[in-house]
Amino acid sequence: MMSLMVHLKTVAHLRGKGDRIAKVTFRGLPFYSHVAENCEEVAHFNEMFRWPIASRLDGNEMLEIQVYNYSKVFSNRLVGTFCMVLQKVAEEGHLELTDTLIDDNNTSIKTNVTIEIRYQSMDGTVGVWSDGEFLDVPYDRDGMFAFETDSLLSGQSHGSGTSPGRSLQGSIPTFRKAGKGVFSAMKLGKIKISKDDHRKGDEPAILDMEDLDRKAMRLAGTLDPDTISLASVTAVTTNVSNKRSKPDIKMEPSSGRPVDYQISITVIEARQLIGLNMDPVVCVEIGDDKKYTSMKESTNCPYYNEYFVFDFHVPPDVMFDKIIKLSVIHSKNLLRSGTLVGTFKMDVGTVYSQPEHQFYHKWASLSDPDDITAGCKGYIKCDIAVVGKGDNIKTPHKANETDEDDIEGNLLLPEGIPAERQWARFYVKIYRAEGLPKMNTSIMANVKKAFIGENRDLVDPYVQVQFAGQKGKTSVQKSSYEPIWNEQIVFTELFPPLCKRIKVQIRDSDKVNDVAIGTHFIDLRKISNEGDKGFLPTLGPAWANMYGSTRQYTLMDEHQDLNEGLGEGVSFRARLLLSIAVEILDTTSPEILSSTEVQVEGVSNISESATGKIDEFFLFGSFLEATMIDRKIGDKTISFEITIGNYGNQIDGVSKPPSARKKKKDGENEEEESELIQNSSEDEADEDGDLVSISTTPLMKPVITDRNYFHLPYFEKKPCVYIKSWWQDQRRRLYNSNMMDKIADKLEEGLNDVQEIIKTEKAFPERRLRGVLEELSIGCSRFVTLANKDVNQAGRTKLDRERLKSCMREMDSMGQQAKQIRTQVKKNTVRDKLKLVQNFLQKLRFLADEPQHSIPDVFIWMMSNNKRIAYARVPSKDILYSIVDEEMGKDCGKVKAVFLKLPGKKGFGPAGWTVQAKLELYLWLGLNKQRKDFLNGLPNGFEEIKAAKMGPGLHAVPPVSLVYNMKQVFQLRAHMYQARSLFAADSSGLSDPFARVFFSTHSQVTEVLSETLCPTWDQLLVFDDVELFGEASELRDDPPIIVIEIYDQDTVGKAEFIGRTFAKPTIKMCDEHYGPPRFPPQLEYYQIYRGNCTAGELLAAFELLQIGQGGRADLPPLEGPTDSERGPILPVPLGIRPVLSRYRIEVLFWGLRDIKRINLAQVDRPRVDIECAGRGVQSVLIQNYKKNPNFSTLVKWFEVDLPENELLHPPLNIRVVDCRAFGRYILVGSHAVTSLRRFIYTTPDKNSNNWATAAKLMNGYMVLTNGGSHPCSSPSLSSRTLSRPAGEIIVNMDMEPSVRKMDTVVKLDATSDAVVKVDMTEEESDKEKKKKKKKKKGGAEEEDETDERVLDWWSKYFASIETLKETLRAQEAAQAEAEEREDLEIAAESADIKSDDLLMKGSKTKERSKEKKSSKEKKKGQATDGSEKRPVKAKVDELLVYNKELESEYGDFEDWLHTFNLYRGKAGDDDEHALDDDRIVGRFKGSLCMYKLPLSEEITREAGFDPNMGMFQSIPHNDPINVLVRVYVVRATDLHPADINGKADPYVVIKLGRSEVKDKENYISKQLNPVFGKSFDIEATFPMESMLTVSVYDWDLVGTDDLIGETKIDLENRFYSKYRATCGISSSYSVHGYNIWRDPLKPSQILAKLCKDGKIDGPHYGPGGKVKVANRIFLGATEIEDENGLKKQTEEHLALTVLNHWEEIPRVGCKLIPEHVETRPLLNPDKPGIEQGRIEMWVDMFPMDMPAPGPAIDISPRKPKRYELRVIIWNTDEVILEDDDYFTGEKSSDIFVRGWLKGQQEDKQDTDVHYHSLTGEGNFNWRFVYPFDYLMAEEKIVISKKESMFSWDETEYKIPPRLTLQVWDADHFSADDFLGAIELDLNRFPRGAKTAKQCSIDMIRNEQELPTISIFKQKRVKGWWPFVARDENDEMELTGKVEAELHLVTAEEAEKSPVGLGRNEPDPLEKPNRPDTTFLWFLSPLKAIRYLVCNRYKWLIIKIVLALLLLIMLGLFLYSMPGYLVKKLLGA
Repeated sequence: MMSLMVHLKTVAHLRGKGDRIAKVTFRGLPFYSHVAENCEEVAHFNEMFRWPIASRLDGNEMLEIQVYNYSKVFSNRLVGTFCMVLQKVAEEGHLELTDTLIDDNNTSIKTNVTIEIRYQSMDGTVGVWSDGEFLDVPYDRDGMFAFETDSLLSGQSHGSGTSPGRSLQGSIPTFRKAGKGVFSAMKLGKIKISKDDHRKGDEPAILDMEDLDRKAMRLAGTLDPDTISLASVTAVTTNVSNKRSKPDIKMEPSSGRPVDYQISITVIEARQLIGLNMDPVVCVEIGDDKKYTSMKESTNCPYYNEYFVFDFHVPPDVMFDKIIKLSVIHSKNLLRSGTLVGTFKMDVGTVYSQPEHQFYHKWASLSDPDDITAGCKGYIKCDIAVVGKGDNIKTPHKANETDEDDIEGNLLLPEGIPAERQWARFYVKIYRAEGLPKMNTSIMANVKKAFIGENRDLVDPYVQVQFAGQKGKTSVQKSSYEPIWNEQIVFTELFPPLCKRIKVQIRDSDKVNDVAIGTHFIDLRKISNEGDKGFLPTLGPAWANMYGSTRQYTLMDEHQDLNEGLGEGVSFRARLLLSIAVEILDTTSPEILSSTEVQVEGVSNISESATGKIDEFFLFGSFLEATMIDRKIGDKTISFEITIGNYGNQIDGVSKPPSARKKKKDGENEEEESELIQNSSEDEADEDGDLVSISTTPLMKPVITDRNYFHLPYFEKKPCVYIKSWWQDQRRRLYNSNMMDKIADKLEEGLNDVQEIIKTEKAFPERRLRGVLEELSIGCSRFVTLANKDVNQAGRTKLDRERLKSCMREMDSMGQQAKQIRTQVKKNTVRDKLKLVQNFLQKLRFLADEPQHSIPDVFIWMMSNNKRIAYARVPSKDILYSIVDEEMGKDCGKVKAVFLKLPGKKGFGPAGWTVQAKLELYLWLGLNKQRKDFLNGLPNGFEEIKAAKMGPGLHAVPPVSLVYNMKQVFQLRAHMYQARSLFAADSSGLSDPFARVFFSTHSQVTEVLSETLCPTWDQLLVFDDVELFGEASELRDDPPIIVIEIYDQDTVGKAEFIGRTFAKPTIKMCDEHYGPPRFPPQLEYYQIYRGNCTAGELLAAFELLQIGQGGRADLPPLEGPTDSERGPILPVPLGIRPVLSRYRIEVLFWGLRDIKRINLAQVDRPRVDIECAGRGVQSVLIQNYKKNPNFSTLVKWFEVDLPENELLHPPLNIRVVDCRAFGRYILVGSHAVTSLRRFIYTTPDKNSNNWATAAKLMNGYMVLTNGGSHPCSSPSLSSRTLSRPAGEIIVNMDMEPSVRKMDTVVKLDATSDAVVKVDMTEEESDKEKKKKKKKKKGGAEEEDETDERVLDWWSKYFASIETLKETLRAQEAAQAEAEEREDLEIAAESADIKSDDLLMKGSKTKERSKEKKSSKEKKKGQATDGSEKRPVKAKVDELLVYNKELESEYGDFEDWLHTFNLYRGKAGDDDEHALDDDRIVGRFKGSLCMYKLPLSEEITREAGFDPNMGMFQSIPHNDPINVLVRVYVVRATDLHPADINGKADPYVVIKLGRSEVKDKENYISKQLNPVFGKSFDIEATFPMESMLTVSVYDWDLVGTDDLIGETKIDLENRFYSKYRATCGISSSYSVHGYNIWRDPLKPSQILAKLCKDGKIDGPHYGPGGKVKVANRIFLGATEIEDENGLKKQTEEHLALTVLNHWEEIPRVGCKLIPEHVETRPLLNPDKPGIEQGRIEMWVDMFPMDMPAPGPAIDISPRKPKRYELRVIIWNTDEVILEDDDYFTGEKSSDIFVRGWLKGQQEDKQDTDVHYHSLTGEGNFNWRFVYPFDYLMAEEKIVISKKESMFSWDETEYKIPPRLTLQVWDADHFSADDFLGAIELDLNRFPRGAKTAKQCSIDMIRNEQELPTISIFKQKRVKGWWPFVARDENDEMELTGKVEAELHLVTAEEAEKSPVGLGRNEPDPLEKPNRPDTTFLWFLSPLKAIRYLVCNRYKWLIIKIVLALLLLIMLGLFLYSMPGYLVKKLLGA
């Protein structure tokens, strides 16, 4: 065993006197010495440190020793450091030396250190270590290895049986860290699963910077917390047994319980659908629910904008596996189902895992499932959102969708999936299964046997596989427990698939109905890797274990759900051998099957060894204690059964290896078979061959513990069980998982520590985080070295190899990143880095989950009366043994507290929270050949008892029980101080809590405190004579845990369970001193759990004191009961209870609101009682709640003694009681303020010279801070100038790019005058712009000047929404950029290793973001380069659109008035306490302020200090006040449909107090995004009427109207808030026009009032547009223009400038609420927590005693303007020719053009027909006229029409203005043929070409790049445009060109100059000049012939005639030639 030992002897020549401590570090692992107390010159440490090391010592390695002066309270001071290079040690192996230390400045100091170092290198006999495990080590008779080995790291060698720690014990003083034990673990709700780290040897501690005194070993804490991983606090020198692992605190299985989900899908439009002239319908299908959109006629790009909502109530797993399927169907109607165009599939889980759980405005690409070669069939644009309970979805702001869609860039796909997905085949091969349960009763079997005469297996299994909405089944194997299928199921699906899980289910085929036997889910993300070095999904061949209900067969199985895969299985069901492979298809190859139907094919068998070599495993378990047995089963005898797979199962268990089983012939029976095995000779070689497994403990009768629980009297005799089983040896998989799990556990624990340190505001969280990262990187590198063993075992699958590679890559890069992040952790970046590291934790957990199973899990069942009562399931990997420590299961060979729970659904809810039994259980699982170590982890001091019948020779037989002969006696003291925030268990909304403490077999209870949620018991429970078995020293290190349960006492019936928590006691042995640092113990908080929810915290301390020879007399004395009233109850002793000091708590009583009836009686005279730590104060009585619910006396105070430590402050209780007649008081409701921290007042710092560090307000909110935390109350990102703490990154967006630019904002210190200069006024800048405009003539086309008269409130609103969108976009971009930068930094710094792929990723994301940016820029203005072409954004005044409620932006307006909800009634037991709203019975308004006495004089001496008001100075009075409330409702978005047709008819209802305004007659028909545009005035009196409810109802013709959703606004808090939420302040001041000033007070009046109230100097208006307030100077304009254009001098602009920058005023400044529109979610009480839509609105309030406000602004919706579009079709050209001529076979076309405006298909108009065009040319001169209503601002056409003949009224639709022109070929006897079409978006379409030649298909293809025009600006356009259609290959082709003229006129102009349709009057067009062929041939045949002869064939005829002449001439020549020749020759 290699190790390095350092003996630290002394440190001499120290200065002064004090406590010293030393820290010795080697290879990053620090050990600490004990504290040498009160030493002067010399500190004698005399301590040995040992590092077991795995790799040879390198000569360059360093050893570092640091010596500190130790202080209990402050951080330790470094005296000096000694470093040495270990070269000499490495060579010689031994070295002694004395050397001096050096201090911080590297100068030598006098102090010296004496050490001795030994290096023990590898033992020579062993030779080199082999990489592998010892696989095929020959067995010798004893079963020992040829050489003994152990982990290279652990400090124990098992041969000697003692750990080196113990062998050194004599020479080294041992000490240990305090018994904080594991459980500090449980502090404040962090659950840690067992983690052990054997190198360090002890359970990790949590550092407490303050309380070092109580932890001897904690001293480590303040040395250099940086490197301390808390886990390494103890050295190997401490003798630690580590024999216990941690229990799990959460009891309830969370999966399997149904939850509410709502899926909303908006189908907006579809584009590029393949097919000619279709009538498409979109079908949305989720699971089995289908919904359809309406049908749109004859269009390939239908616009729907229809919204569908699906509601589900199912468990999460079921929900996320459902498939969302969108399909487009062509021409569906009542009679025919239509033809499928294409579908898109995705599972719900994919949507849910998106950011915000939604896809917004994304394009889903459609593919045809029947033809995979076809490619994309079109796109659907949709929004999909999945909302679970409590999720709120932030809808991106929907104003006008101007960003035209770039489809490719916005595909509906998760991040990281390629846009072009390919088709792939998924092959799921099913080979065989084994271990199936009986699925039939044995009676049936006997009947069958009687008839058929043979005994058959009672199950007919087949396998069903579900994937991506498709199912495949194998054949059924009749009657077989071990069926063999050898079939494969083939799915064809796009890859990567958007469905995450494959569900494999073994089912039993049955005549009546098939039932599931077991289900297994395969997560594709776990069996593939998408990285560049990734791999396609692959799995196995491997066995999958299936778990489900118990194996008894019952006809009605109550746990059948478990077999379907819902919830945690409670028993092994079967295992199935399967494999998965994926092959990407080449769709171009001809022989491919084009359908996606599921196929089932046979496959060949695979060999036995393919899944690994079968090996014999041994499982041993020992029950050390069984307590807390539920009293229902306490009267029967009880036994426990342990099973692994089917081994050990009493019903149909097996006990033989598979090989023997195979030998039997089929005919033999089970009984014969087992005899066969008993006598078989093949096991004889193994000495324990006839070892019979014992899987159950003997029956035993429980003994009573207390009223609720029993225990089994095991005492010194502990029963054991052991099972032999045979499995494929795939331990490597589990080992790798274990290593990762351990790293993850340690990381989780570390992160919890860091969070704890941050939460309790201790010092240096960054150091602890650095330590955590250090540990993580060490762990990762350790994993890489260990996992690399990679022995090529039998049965390693492709997935094993690939997974190993990818895990090693991931771990390696994670280690690198951890190192890298560690260097970046600074004080101000801790939180961000913490988030990053939490991602590591998720990744580790993901990686550790092994998709290929090996050994099944172990189940422990408690049996009573032969019934299975309760179970626990232990994953086999947790108890698997390995000789390498890191690979060992975390609970292997350890005692673990296991809580048994009820199976299945019984375990839900309250029943599942009561513990059925608590076991102390020891488990060990390993190869049989490694069995010699199986008892090593048990507590020492036992003798083994073997089974009687075993012969004496078999010494290796495991024991059937253990008898402990060592027993220790202890006294346990439980100091139960208090609990807080308990669960409300009674109907009064309070509980009567008491605590029951269990320790071993004892239990005691505290007293019951009635009516409180924050009991302070202050009680000491003493347990005398607690007997614990085992060695004293071990018990000291690992005491059993204490269970504390809290109950609510009920007068009748059983006490009700509130929650439970665990603790570990601090232990004192009888030879130890009772005193600091460990005793007396300190109080700690323990998180109380109820099921999976937290139910409060317990503040307590526990100590376990050993009773020695002298009996109890030796124990520290107990003081008797001090309080005579409390009787014999012992209080918590003084040293333990907290130190108190005097505080004064002032209470501001304002009023009570919304108090509901109590017991049907109204509350009339309420009073508020405030209580804290036993003291309190009562408000005055409200005499008549109805008349005035406010208190007449505002401030009262009381004094109370509270702990100095703020964290220990008790809660403050607020109770409201109603005083009834005859002195009766009835509790109305109560509220517990758990943390008083935010109400602690600290005096302002007078000396601060920077005004920004202004005083904290009394309630702890800071107005402005310069460095502290960000003020909760100041509005978040929207404030225009952000005074933010240093160290935060700010995206400082200029909120209003169009209005004002702040040139300079100078911030100086408080003494000087700062100047704030603001731009010149708009009027001037406008003039300048006009000048520029004139110069620009001749440039690009002119933008119309925005006419002042056209502008209205909506212009302002839409401009603001644009701004909001831009801000959001900018924020996203900035965030993405920051993240990217961080990733790149990390990548760059870890560049030495594996950086190439990281950098690749970085550059990819950059490219991606560049692409996005460029496409966005394209969208913004089509001309990206020529910026002068871009229209100037008209300058419109803006308001602020908040995309959330105003409250969330301004800290709920609780700047001085807080609202406390009063609760009554039992708390709901739902997972979340979301239902607490039902328990609210009213609200108390007031505030608190607490401070330590005495208070400094300065405050009380200030001028105007009113002593009656205490700290609450300058607060308005709470007399009733009359207010005019003006509510503006702009619009609602995404309402939940209320009618069957998926729509709603919404109208607004406003309630305030007794007044209600219903706007029922103005309902908006069939709209889910209604624009209301209304304002309502209501008069109200605060405080009686202060809660405003705005609801949206659905109008119904018949029956009552349904509530869609409502939102509530507390007007009172707004009215009194210092943010001045009465009327928003606009950004500019004008006296007329759309931006008129709304407030009755002018800006100057408001400013004057603010200055007066805040006691500030000012405002002083100076010449030249200056104003001075306090000591700041603001500049602004001084002129204003009235309606008539006259200029006047005014100070209002100046005053407004100050108001807009009020947050910069020192002391009183805060952001004043700007003119705004807020977006509030609408909620429906019936569907709690799920948003039903949102409403945009704002509220103005005007006190009636002020001047009356002007009339309300008109925000009524804009009326659409009537337009007429006149389209003249002049000519067509190059139209493709469709028809063949009957006679001549020529191509020709009978052309006509059809056109319509989108959405008005019924108004389509056709030209006349140009017959027989032979060239594709057509002449028409034909006019279409389309009247339409158009909304300029939204760029939409408004259509009102009835949806169907049955509709009651018309529905309004808004659709984009698109003109469709189509060219057709007219046919007489058949349907006309469609030739081509073009769609022009009238707002932006390409300019037409000048001539037909210049017109090309590029005008459509590159639409994005070309400059576009808008008909609304141009009014008249003429040109040529192309017609296109798609050919068979889906390519666009040019099918013609049209010359058209578009002319847009308004309705008035149209009336003045009317035109006729076609060529009619008025203003007729001339007849087209068509060639003569355009008639029909059969009407005038002669004409046709003439035409043929004359026109077409003229030249042909001439040519033929000429040719004939030539031929004739030639013929004549040849004919007459011979004659002439003869004549010539003869001379005739």
